Amino acid sequence: MELRIFTEPQQGASYDDLLAVARAAEAAGYDAFFRSDHYLKMGGVDGLPGPTDAWITLAGLARDTSTIRLGTLMTAATFRHPGPLAISVAQVDQMSGGRVEFGFGAGWFEAEHTAYGLPFPSTVERFERYEEQLEIITGLWNTPAGQTYDFSGKHYTLADSPALPKPAAKIPVLVGGTGRKRTPALAARFADEFNLPFQPVDNAVEVLARVDAACAEIGRDPAEITRSAALVVCVGRDDAEVARRAAVIGREVDELRQNGLAGTPAEVVDKLGSWRGKTGISRAYLQVLDLADLDHVELIAAEVAPQLRG
Repeated sequence: MELRIFTEPQQGASYDDLLAVARAAEAAGYDAFFRSDHYLKMGGVDGLPGPTDAWITLAGLARDTSTIRLGTLMTAATFRHPGPLAISVAQVDQMSGGRVEFGFGAGWFEAEHTAYGLPFPSTVERFERYEEQLEIITGLWNTPAGQTYDFSGKHYTLADSPALPKPAAKIPVLVGGTGRKRTPALAARFADEFNLPFQPVDNAVEVLARVDAACAEIGRDPAEITRSAALVVCVGRDDAEVARRAAVIGREVDELRQNGLAGTPAEVVDKLGSWRGKTGISRAYLQVLDLADLDHVELIAAEVAPQLRG
């Protein structure tokens, strides 16, 4: 199983904070560094120094790292128009030498839209726009060089687009969520990876079954879609260290053990093994909430990751 680091910088992080975590993750051998795409803090934190833009951050990391893959869980379709977004992501991929992955969602956090003057349509319209954006962005990237791209939809129209720039490599598209109909259908059509965000394992099994069924409806082999899960992580060498790390992020150890990955390295290996056995996931995004604790990142790489390989 691959382990990836996932950060929530809207809770309070500068670019330099994120760079330190990304470099630590790269040095420790993690497969990828991902970040959220949010413009407003959540919960009882001050969020200082304020939000950072996901794709500006990843552009910087593309030049300030060298091997680790980079991506978002999830870029919000409500934040950007699809044409300029396709250009931005392709450019960051070029800047990184082909290391970008594109997690993309419909957008859900209404308060951040209000705070920064972004329209927040109804759920129905958000998913209409999301579907059109998925088709446009992948269509622009996949248009052969020298040809043009056209699209006419309910919300977006493109005519005679040169469909440039091209990514340095094929950019994997991640779709995720727990929607019962539209999300599985969009995953079946567009996703290279399906991500389960912070779900109990039994619920995850049900969600993945819906994705498999959606694939069957369009004749796609569900094995073509990588399965992954995002889970908050809190690992310690002993119970005291686990409790200390939980306290820093304002969580209870028992709750983290139930809803995330908490405990000693052996406990976390067992939990991930159970996840893999029940759901078939091959990749875990470890939500690291204390970005100053680089020892945490290194501990997991040293004592958890080796037991999950193979």
